[in-house]
Amino acid sequence: MDNRVSEPGTPLPSGPPAPRRSRRLLRRVLVTALSGGVVAGAVLAVWPGIGPGNASPPAPGPRAHRAQLRAPAQAAQALTAVTSGVPAALPALAALIGQQEQRVRAQPQDARAWAVLGTAYVERGRATARAADFPRAERALRTSLQVVDEEQNLQALDGMTALSLARRDFTEAKRYAEQAQELAPARWSSYSQLIDADTGLGDYEAVGDWLEKLLALKPGPAERPAVMAQAAEVYRNRGWREDAVAQLTDAAAAARTPAERAAYLTRLGQMAFERGDLQDALRHYDAALRQDADQPAAPAGRARVLAALGRSKEAVTAYRDALARRPSPRDALDLGELYESLGMAEQARESYDRVRELAQRETSDGVDDELVLGRYEADHGDAQQAVERLRGEYDRQPGTEVADALGWALHRVGEDDAALEYATTATDGTKGGGVRSALYAYHRGAIEAALELDGPARRSLQEALRISPVFSPLWTREAKSALAALGNPPDAPVPG
Repeated sequence: MDNRVSEPGTPLPSGPPAPRRSRRLLRRVLVTALSGGVVAGAVLAVWPGIGPGNASPPAPGPRAHRAQLRAPAQAAQALTAVTSGVPAALPALAALIGQQEQRVRAQPQDARAWAVLGTAYVERGRATARAADFPRAERALRTSLQVVDEEQNLQALDGMTALSLARRDFTEAKRYAEQAQELAPARWSSYSQLIDADTGLGDYEAVGDWLEKLLALKPGPAERPAVMAQAAEVYRNRGWREDAVAQLTDAAAAARTPAERAAYLTRLGQMAFERGDLQDALRHYDAALRQDADQPAAPAGRARVLAALGRSKEAVTAYRDALARRPSPRDALDLGELYESLGMAEQARESYDRVRELAQRETSDGVDDELVLGRYEADHGDAQQAVERLRGEYDRQPGTEVADALGWALHRVGEDDAALEYATTATDGTKGGGVRSALYAYHRGAIEAALELDGPARRSLQEALRISPVFSPLWTREAKSALAALGNPPDAPVPG
């Protein structure tokens, strides 16, 4: 591992070529003519909660009245966050959404209001893992683009990029982000979105180029924390852990709102967990929740730490609470594996069933959940179906996560030669996979052991446990068993 402080924008290893084939977004035809507010009026007429004829809400009580008094300030705070690409608190997002819904009802040809509304829906959907907000977001953003087309509508392009990223449609995200970047080449947020898109597409050379251009913009104090956090993600994916932690620590210290600070503290917790530093991870998650009790990823992160610490009962409770607040199929999969590691087969099956249910619900709202479904099927369902899902996903967007998952699925169906190619892509920095992941190293070691490559397998499994000796309640045990089965390396003869 190379932990040197890097020069900004050092090119990342080149990954597989990114596909250019776009997937269609949710098919929803809006009226194409725009005379006399026809488009916006048509949308309002079919939009629950916005169109005319909705009943007025009941008169607010004392608490609701105080909340209404705070709403304008919260909406203003969320507006700044949403339009500049930084995290916003859930109450502030709710206030902004209410404000913008009123605005588009009164002024249905206000393109910016539609764009802000759509982007706020995206952020709320991300924070709550309720993908039903994404079709609402798309309708609002497309309405904005009907009023002012893509060649000039920067806010709507930003929103469409954010929506595509939330749906894991990295090809579409890249297309919209490139248009926004061409419109405003001095704005930092488009470069950040391009980094996320090309990371998902496995184009790490492009990621390095975008980061270099982003850092060259010399962002001001308000944008600097988010830029540092973005640089931290690139460094983490490159395997430069210390650099990533330093950038994120500075970002959290310089963040201007509790919600933004909580997001960076949560990411610090995730990175601490990845390297097996459980107490540091727990400290960061607790600090994040003190800053913002609605922080979306921290509760499930705490549950993972508690499971790794052996506090299984607390971990199960924490996972259940996290899923009640934010029903994510990825978290349901983790809870199922915790149950399985504890020998609770019935509860594990219920949790695995929920993975399918939540993923199907997200898919119906336009989210690409092939990765999580592929992982689920590989280990707990139909491994051949996992291969088919993940092959298609890798053809569309060959990022490191998908390479690892596809390699593991191929191993589960006995195609170990092909599996090793993808596992190597996910773990070898010269082939695109610079991130240090205990799970990826375990997958590679298990595949190498199946191919009777004892030396490489031993090294990979040792690397997995060195990266994090408690990376999974289920798979850590398997890694230790596989390493023990390999035994000690044979004594080499002394040279004559």
